[in-house]
Amino acid sequence: MKNELLIRKNKLLNSKNKNLFPNNFKSKDLKLLISKYKDKSKEILKIINLTVNVSGRIIYRRKIGKLTFIKIQDINESIQIYISVSEINHKEYVYQDKLLDIGDIIWIKGILFRTKTDELSIKAKKIILLVKCLKSLPDKFHGLKKNEILYKKRYLDLISNKESRYIFLKRFEIINEIRIFLIKKKFIEVETPILQSIPGGADARPFCTKINFSKKKLYLRISPELYLKKLIIGGFNKIFEISKNFRNEGISKNHNPEFTMIELYMSYSKYDHLIKLIQDLFKYLCKKIFNKYTIKYKNNIIDFSKSFNKLDLIESICIFTNISKKNINNINTCIEFAKSIGLNICNDINNISLGKIQLEIFKKCVENKLINPTFILNYPIEVSPLSRRKNSNKKIADRFELFICGVEIGNGFSELNDSEDQLNRFKDQLKYKKNKKYDFNYIEALEYGLPPTAGLGLGIDRIIMLLTNSDDIKDVILFPTIHYK
Repeated sequence: MKNELLIRKNKLLNSKNKNLFPNNFKSKDLKLLISKYKDKSKEILKIINLTVNVSGRIIYRRKIGKLTFIKIQDINESIQIYISVSEINHKEYVYQDKLLDIGDIIWIKGILFRTKTDELSIKAKKIILLVKCLKSLPDKFHGLKKNEILYKKRYLDLISNKESRYIFLKRFEIINEIRIFLIKKKFIEVETPILQSIPGGADARPFCTKINFSKKKLYLRISPELYLKKLIIGGFNKIFEISKNFRNEGISKNHNPEFTMIELYMSYSKYDHLIKLIQDLFKYLCKKIFNKYTIKYKNNIIDFSKSFNKLDLIESICIFTNISKKNINNINTCIEFAKSIGLNICNDINNISLGKIQLEIFKKCVENKLINPTFILNYPIEVSPLSRRKNSNKKIADRFELFICGVEIGNGFSELNDSEDQLNRFKDQLKYKKNKKYDFNYIEALEYGLPPTAGLGLGIDRIIMLLTNSDDIKDVILFPTIHYK
């Protein structure tokens, strides 16, 4: 590797280029160029006789006599460059032949045409080396195997793997279309702090930091929820934020400590309205991006044109386990069952709630079986500290979670706007937390009056995993957090 670096570096230093890193070279976007002329025949291209300027990285090179075929690519497309002694003089041909390597970034001026094999190509008239690649690229034809080094060196992944380029182009398209969808529905995009004095809005372990000047301890946000609801109190009616959140917990195929989600809030609405909004959003995304309503994820075909399933949380446990409806609300039965499936459940009934046990059983036995889009409704109030109580049953929350292909995609509920009830629930949470803090500023804000509101959080990374048929969250985050040994 060291010898190769010196060889390539000497090629650059011994070149006749006075400026080793030239700029100010305009070029045509390869995607636009190819889409415009891909259907043009040899004869039409000959008549047009179009001169184009293009740039890209050399990913392939083959020499046949006094002809050289190279292929360049950008993030979207690749195109063949035809270099012939008959088009550029012999001295220049030999010079370029010795100078250029796979990986180099070059600028070409040439004529668009089709080869004998009918491949759209550019007949080079002039070639300029823009940047020398000093290290050899991985084998282009085999690509790079996904591993920790590759996630760290995402640039090599993007150069070598067309699939990765596709995923990330789709990622940005999906996020953009989510914005367009919500803005069309009169939502306003807002911003809230990443550094927070008290982490709130979700039950998760935060990352800690501090302000050096004042030594004040701060936390990276685990959710923008409480700040967004303060904006609803302030008078906004429909808002959303696409936010980076941070949770100091495990890494898995579905979890990254730094992740992207969207939260939105609608005043004078309830959680039923969110259910329709989500179904409309997925239909819109599929039609807009793939021009159809079905996607394939692993071995499953998901049809977003159909209404999503709805299932009560308690009912779902009874369906997928051998716990009967008669015993599902018996705490002793649930504790015994939880232990039998390997859950670490406390024996002290005074320090554990039935709702929390039921939720753990649901996660273990039900979640991964929910393949078709399914709203799980009616969560126990003790695992829904920010949700409004149902009018018909004060122990149940006006809440749902959305599952698709066995993974939680979103969480929504009618917001709790009773400041006294919210304060009591915050205090109950402190019994189980090492960090004995709650957001008293949020309680004060509630005392000014939060209108009836529905709130929703959707995992952007998981939506992208689903829509691009990606099995691992690290494949849809440009620079994921990696375990280092």
